[in-house]
Amino acid sequence: MARLRFAVNRRWRGRNDEWQEETSFFGGTVWRDLAENVAESLQKGARVIVTGSLEQRSWETQEGEKRSVVEIRIDEVGPSLRWATASVTRTPRSESWDGGGGGGSAAVPPAPVAKDDWGPDEAPF
Repeated sequence: MARLRFAVNRRWRGRNDEWQEETSFFGGTVWRDLAENVAESLQKGARVIVTGSLEQRSWETQEGEKRSVVEIRIDEVGPSLRWATASVTRTPRSESWDGGGGGGSAAVPPAPVAKDDWGPDEAPF
């Protein structure tokens, strides 16, 4: 598991032609192989691209105060290539049907390539 905290910055020109800026902070959690890949690939302060869905959780403190937080259920995360470059290394595919599984550093032979999967010479990146 890896917890991510990141800032989303919006910048625009206001009515008086001055730059305005707003920053929102979000968090999310990644699991299994994705968590391992994130830990190996990204550093604090790196610009990232995150896809997922927003979820809001609400609770009440012991003092009776109502609290809520918006988090991201992260499906994918990767480096932003707008101001950086990256080298992509494919990791072995897991034997598990749910896409999670396995993990660890043990070598897992890749699963057979399905008809709709990319072949070894046809990687999409």
